[in-house]
Amino acid sequence: MASSMPRIRLHWDFFGPDAPTTAAHFLKHVDEFCAREGICGHRHWTTALPVRVVATVECSEIDYRTLRDALRPKRGEKVLDQRM
Repeated sequence: MASSMPRIRLHWDFFGPDAPTTAAHFLKHVDEFCAREGICGHRHWTTALPVRVVATVECSEIDYRTLRDALRPKRGEKVLDQRM
């Protein structure tokens, strides 16, 4: 069942030969940050592209400001398809 709360995706880009491990390590710190701040219901993943690896966090619209202000993503987007 889809949540009625709007969801936001935040993206960070990592470059170079260590990008996959750096992005995965970054997401471990995101989990620690979310636990410390009481943010739950988020999910995350990495996407390998030809010249970079993107670490993505999807969270509720309520929590995105906390994540955005503290972790300063490169870009964000509103999720139009709310199915999880």
